[in-house]
Amino acid sequence: MEYSLPRLVIAAAQSGSGKTTVATGLLSALRQRGIVVQSFKVGPDYIDPGYHRLASGRAAHNLDTWLVPKERVPALFAQESAGADIAVVEGVMGLYDGGREGVSSTAEIAKLLKAPVILVIDAKSMGASAAALAMGFRDYDPEVQLAGVILNRLGSKTHEAMIRQAMKEIDMPVLGALYRNEELHMPERHLGLLPAEENSDREIVEALGNAVAGSLDLEAILHLACLTPELLTCEQPAELRGASETVCRIGIARDEAFSFYYPASLKELESLGAELVPFSPLHDKVLPDVDGLFIGGGFPEMFAEKLSGNEAMRNAIRAAAEKGMPIYAECGGYMYLMQELQDFDGRIYPMCGVFAGKAAMTRKLQMVGYVDAVLQQATILGPAGTSIHGHEFHFSQEEGDGSEDGRPFVFTKMRNGSRYPAGQCHKQALGSYLHLHFAGCPEAAEHFVEACRQWER
Repeated sequence: MEYSLPRLVIAAAQSGSGKTTVATGLLSALRQRGIVVQSFKVGPDYIDPGYHRLASGRAAHNLDTWLVPKERVPALFAQESAGADIAVVEGVMGLYDGGREGVSSTAEIAKLLKAPVILVIDAKSMGASAAALAMGFRDYDPEVQLAGVILNRLGSKTHEAMIRQAMKEIDMPVLGALYRNEELHMPERHLGLLPAEENSDREIVEALGNAVAGSLDLEAILHLACLTPELLTCEQPAELRGASETVCRIGIARDEAFSFYYPASLKELESLGAELVPFSPLHDKVLPDVDGLFIGGGFPEMFAEKLSGNEAMRNAIRAAAEKGMPIYAECGGYMYLMQELQDFDGRIYPMCGVFAGKAAMTRKLQMVGYVDAVLQQATILGPAGTSIHGHEFHFSQEEGDGSEDGRPFVFTKMRNGSRYPAGQCHKQALGSYLHLHFAGCPEAAEHFVEACRQWER
């Protein structure tokens, strides 16, 4: 199947260069022109896509060749771009950075999508060296089409002119220049940016759009995106494989505390016949009429007092688990299902009590990176021996349950090969620090939906 859509990738030399600022501003500026733009984020990020959604008005999607097999990525891209005039992909870290051996790097995704790359360069405290940097990135992998640069955090007109002249000498197009402006700084938290669910004010997004519209050569950028060749996809999208009837109802925890879901991952469940019913552990007192629960990641530590205070919901979830309802919990959801949660200030709050132990927040990042998770026993995600690609990113650690026996997973960290038991299982409730993408493990999605279908309410 051939697919054609104007597209481009916004990359950077390193993290903190301003990719999200430029990408979000570009989305907003294009939308202001009446252009329907679909955004994507490289890697397992949940937070940046929230700002993309505010800017573009469309759900943003992740492209990750560890979470989703490489051969499925073009089909996923085509599926989620339906109805758009252009696609903008924001990279991760530096252009060539990713997992082990460059898996899921921005460069890998750009080559897979045959998309031109625009490199954002943080030009603060840099002159002609910016051109040397750009030339090195262009020459490092000739298969990557580095088509131009955007200069960020410039200090003056003289500063801009100096770098533009250096770029001209290496035949590198400058597609935009942004000056230092602290008012365009996006709010942050310990896992990165403040989630858009807690910062839905469009003022920052509109300010970014206005700044980009006045500082970037939008006509040249659009022309560049339109030069992309046709893309071959070898797979039928999930929405076209959809079930003809609803086979179960799955409650999805969605509020300020729980917002880490990949839209295409949820769509995979829907394609198997699951009706997804949102509910709020923060605000609701009762569970909806469902056959299973999916409690994703987020920031339960920032809402621990309110989550704990909603005793009716905690009791309802614990009762559902005791009755054998299939419950899948990831990271923040896993923390919520433990007996207690200790926040950054040492305050301890009762949680659902489905799993043993306490989730204690630390000031130090405990784990980040891709993992291979192998089931040690039959669970709602599949039989023993099932391998699932996922990732971890958390500041909390488990305390109070010293037993390593009976853990449902063994994780292998892909960066260094270290192995460790992980997660907990109680009846048909399964939780761990794993984040997965159901589009990348459709067999696990099938097992989860089937477990929900078979459970009698």
